[in-house]
Amino acid sequence: MRAFHVPTIGTQPELTELSIPQPAKGQIRLKIAACGLNFADLLMIQGKYQDTPQAPFTLGMEVAGVVDQLGPDTDGPAVGTRVAVFGGQGGLADYGVFDVNRCVEIPDCMSFEDAAAFQIAYGTSHVALDHRARMQPGETLLVTGAAGGVGLTAVEIGKLMGATVIACARGADKLAVAKAAGADHLIDAESQDIRGIVKSLGGADVVYDAVGGEQWQAAFRACKPEGRLLPIGFASGEVPQIPANHLLVKNLSVLGVYWGGYMAFHPQVITDSLRTLIGWYEQGKLKPHVSNVVTLDNAAEGLELLRTRKSTGKVVVTP
Repeated sequence: MRAFHVPTIGTQPELTELSIPQPAKGQIRLKIAACGLNFADLLMIQGKYQDTPQAPFTLGMEVAGVVDQLGPDTDGPAVGTRVAVFGGQGGLADYGVFDVNRCVEIPDCMSFEDAAAFQIAYGTSHVALDHRARMQPGETLLVTGAAGGVGLTAVEIGKLMGATVIACARGADKLAVAKAAGADHLIDAESQDIRGIVKSLGGADVVYDAVGGEQWQAAFRACKPEGRLLPIGFASGEVPQIPANHLLVKNLSVLGVYWGGYMAFHPQVITDSLRTLIGWYEQGKLKPHVSNVVTLDNAAEGLELLRTRKSTGKVVVTP
């Protein structure tokens, strides 16, 4: 089979021929139909992601496809079942072996491309806004990187939860995508004063920040008293330093969110969240935005779209 493989940390991945893997007890083998790309894939290549596997490894954190084989003495979805899996690695290939307890059956109305784009982006935003920030209807949510893979889902879910959503993104085209997802107010991060505009709108109760750097600093200063800040990612390349004395003055809370971490210590959080999200999808309340679909042969081009921020929503790779 083909696999988009990282031979050693710090070197560019390459399309490689590997043997089709065999599932062990407690695992399933998936014939992969689609794999969603994430900014974390770029970090893994450099060894900078918190869960970077030991090289060599195959990139691709979230996949969808059809169960092809069950491991010995394994109870799980029957062969032929359509599932999505957050595996953490191994998705950019023709086949993959994954733990059965990470499989989620997907409804017939959900395409493989949507399913591969769904788990991390929607899961992160829902767990962040609902489980961590406890956001309430009528509150104001500020989203940075609002046209990106996770940011766009935060706009969408924020509106579903009854918030007033302020979307911050670079350029008119990306802001148009955020507006279509339900944003109430738009800020162009290239040319407008984030802090000033948010404060003129009354300030933010919740900040969902996927960018870091200067945008985090502006959002931090635009919070209402008792605001909650969610550092989701650092697409700017700058991890912000948080002045604790400023937290005290306005009674602010900074809430860490690592969606995948719940797999290890509280998987029920993810299970309950995905059940809610898939229900919303079936009701037509969520519409995953996939801006680019590329073939496995062109997986490097898909990663480049992420690196240069030329995509909106998700980039999906299909074998």
